[in-house]
Amino acid sequence: MSVWDALIGQQKAVAELRRAVAAGDTSAMTHAWLFTGPPGSGRSVAAQAFAAALECDEGGCGVCNTCRTALSGSHPDVTLCRTEQLSIGVDMARELARKAALTPIAGPWQVLVVEDADRLTERAADALLKSLEEPALRTVWVLCAPGADDLPVTIRSRTREVRLVTPPDDEVVALLTSEGVNPDLALAAARAAQGHVGRARALATDSAVRQARNAIIDLPTKWTSLGECLQSAAEVVNNAQAEAARQTSQLDAQEKAELDLMLGFGTKGARPRNAAAAVSQLEDQQKARAKRLQRDELDNVLTQLSTWYRDILALQTGAPADGLINLGVATRASERAQTTTAPRTLACLDAILDARRALDGNVAPLLAMEALFIQLGGFG
Repeated sequence: MSVWDALIGQQKAVAELRRAVAAGDTSAMTHAWLFTGPPGSGRSVAAQAFAAALECDEGGCGVCNTCRTALSGSHPDVTLCRTEQLSIGVDMARELARKAALTPIAGPWQVLVVEDADRLTERAADALLKSLEEPALRTVWVLCAPGADDLPVTIRSRTREVRLVTPPDDEVVALLTSEGVNPDLALAAARAAQGHVGRARALATDSAVRQARNAIIDLPTKWTSLGECLQSAAEVVNNAQAEAARQTSQLDAQEKAELDLMLGFGTKGARPRNAAAAVSQLEDQQKARAKRLQRDELDNVLTQLSTWYRDILALQTGAPADGLINLGVATRASERAQTTTAPRTLACLDAILDARRALDGNVAPLLAMEALFIQLGGFG
C-alpha cells in the first residue's frame, strides 16, 4: 500500500507528483508547490503523501518508518503547519522560514507543509516571500488552499499549482465498501457527502452523524408556523454553539494551563508585567476560534439544506429520482416537488446563499438563521 492510495479520484495529480518525486532536481521538480481543490478533495492528504514520497527511498511505499513518521508529522525533516486560529500570523511564518533554511538531517529534503495557507496574514505572507523566492537547495514548500486566488499574487506566482478535483461517487463507494461498508449505505453516504471523502466515511460509519444530518434535512417539514421557524433557528444556533464549545474546551484548558505555567501563576515568583495582556490575548484568540467553529457548523447546516432544495429543483426540472443527493428521502422530495414550483425552489436556494453571505459579513447568527428559516418556510 503506497502513500498515494489515500488519494481518491486524483489520478492526474498523483501522476504529476510521482513524476516530480522520481525526477529529483530536474525540471519536473520544483521547490514551491500549491495544492488547491474543493473541500474534501484531499489537499492536506496529498501534501502529506507528497512529503512522505520525497523522503522515502521507494518514492512513497507507505510502510517504511520514513513514510509513517512523515505522515504522522514526526519526521525530523517534515514540518506540518496547522492552526486552530482564524489566521496564520507573522511569528509562525518566521519560524517556518527559519526551518526552511535548515539542511535536512535524515532525508534528502526539508519539506514544509502549510495547511490552510489561505489563512496567512499579509505580514505572514511577506515573511515567507523571500524563502519562496530563494529557497534553500534541498527545501520544498507545499502550500494548501481552496483556490489559487485565495493567496496573495506574490505567493501564488512563485508556486506550481496542482489542482485536485471532487472525487466521483463510484470511487468513494468503492473505497467505503473495501472498508466493509454496506454498498447501499456507501452509495447514500457518497451522494450525501458530495465527494468529501472524510464526510462520506463519517456518514457511513457513524449513526450519530447520519442522525444529525437527517435532522437538518427534516427541518423544512417542521416550518408550519412562524413560531416554529424561530424555534428551529434558535435550536440550530444553540447546537452550533454547543458543538464549538465541545471541540474547543479541552484545547482551551490546555492552552490556559501552558500560559499560566509560562507566566508563573501558582508560584511565588514575580509575574511578568505583561501577564494580563498575554491572558487577554489568549482569551481573544480562543473566542475567535470558537466563533469560527460555530460558523463552520452553521455553514454545514446551510450546505445540507441546500441539497434538499437542489433535489427538489432537480425533480421539478425532470431529473430521475435515482440521481438525487439525498437518496433516503427521495419520496418526500418528490412529494414536495409537486406542491411547489421551480421559481419558488430557486428563491429558497438564493435565500440560503444570502444567509451564508450574512454570516460571512458578521451578522449575528441567530438573526441570520431566523431570517432564512422565515423565508424558507414561506412566512417572509
